Amino acid sequence: MAEKLEVERKYELPDDFAMPSMIGIADVARVTAPDDLHLDATYYDTAGLRLTSGRVTLRRRSGGHDAGWHLKRPSGGERSELQVPATARQRTPPAQITTQVRALTRGEPLRPIARIRTHRIEQGLRTADGTVVALVADDTVDTESLIGQGVARRWRELEVELVDGTPDDLARIDKALRAAGARPSASPSKLSLALGPDHPAPVTDRAPRSAGRRAVADYVRAQRDTIVEHDPQVRAGDAEAVHKARVATRRLRSTLRSFAPLLDASEGDLDRLHDEIKWLTGLLGEVRDGDVMASRLSDLLAAEPPELVIGPVPTRIASLLAARTEDARRRLVAGLDSQRYITLLNDLDALVTAAGAAGRVAKRDLRRLAHRAVRRADRRLATAVGTPETTTAAGAGPDRDERLHAARKAYKRARYAAELATPVAGRPAAKLADRITDLQDVLGAHQDANVTADLLRDYGLRAFADGENAFTYGLLHARQAEHGRAALASLPRARRRATRRKVRDWMS
Repeated sequence: MAEKLEVERKYELPDDFAMPSMIGIADVARVTAPDDLHLDATYYDTAGLRLTSGRVTLRRRSGGHDAGWHLKRPSGGERSELQVPATARQRTPPAQITTQVRALTRGEPLRPIARIRTHRIEQGLRTADGTVVALVADDTVDTESLIGQGVARRWRELEVELVDGTPDDLARIDKALRAAGARPSASPSKLSLALGPDHPAPVTDRAPRSAGRRAVADYVRAQRDTIVEHDPQVRAGDAEAVHKARVATRRLRSTLRSFAPLLDASEGDLDRLHDEIKWLTGLLGEVRDGDVMASRLSDLLAAEPPELVIGPVPTRIASLLAARTEDARRRLVAGLDSQRYITLLNDLDALVTAAGAAGRVAKRDLRRLAHRAVRRADRRLATAVGTPETTTAAGAGPDRDERLHAARKAYKRARYAAELATPVAGRPAAKLADRITDLQDVLGAHQDANVTADLLRDYGLRAFADGENAFTYGLLHARQAEHGRAALASLPRARRRATRRKVRDWMS
């Protein structure tokens, strides 16, 4: 199984098109002899064309140099392609493929939707040292739709795929082809032409909506899309994908709480959805926390003089954290494979639809609800350390630490509320979100130090019980206690900056 980033361009050709000489363009020194290929591809999707609607294509292709299953997905401005070998008799997508698209298919079966046969004349554009800049394919295409009206089509097109060249090389090749009469294809893919009128149109919302309604709907949609987009990478264990998906779930939970009056759903439905998102957040969080803690403790140990790291401390910590995180990954993947997860995604779809279809939302409503979230966070912090004028770190202990942690979570919700309102309120809302982020980071540094200290105490006790020297664990525990105190020392300034009138007036 291999995945690569695919950079290609497709062109429509006039009847009298003749391939121009590419020698000298993008350092091309020679063009390889034509490779005559006959490709036969069957495309798969659900009955409702969920993959195609999500700009994802799945095919089983025979012939050519890369026969097998091909899964293409959006990746930034280009597309990534996952290739999995196919056996001669295999006619259903393998598990390596179906798990990658589960968040899109929602467990619905995949079936053939089109067959595309291509007679390809392919040539490589090489530099003097043999580097393949790009492949140019002159395709004669015959297609047959296997759904709906069963349209059959035939056309000719040119495809250029970048291999070892650069985007600048591709731009120069593009210029030469356009000068010869080629035109960028107006169709997004061969499949779209094959399906003809049955190809799903891009999802658009032409219903008039207020700026406030659009801000709410777009924010909810963006978080749903982030979860779906990163689902394959989360399953593969990509730490950054886990982080992004977790943040998206947190933003959704915040929106359900802060902007509930603007969502077209009952309180009971929102509470249930919130609990289900919280479940997913927890699964993602267990993995993310393990990854972060492993990196954090590794850095802490690396910062200590070797003579102060006594015993197999790095090995014990790495082993314990790896086991814990691996268990968490198994629980996460099991959750992603469950019907509960599919139901959650379907419920998020319904929320996105409802958020966009409901009535107007006045800008003042967004400001009011964002203000309420900010005030709630302010109260939580005041409960922990007093008013801005009397901010103190005195009274340290578990109760105060719990209150500070509660304030941190409340400020996260306030920050997300300001983010949601930014399309309407503009720079002032973005400025407040930045200031709250700084305040949240201070509280986060304190919380992280506490959590790390607790873990070190636990690991130190285990080491002592096993007859090992626990000195280093105690040393690191003391360091974390100091980090926590140092973080709180910067709290008054961060708090003043986040509560200044000029960054909050927009909510009035």
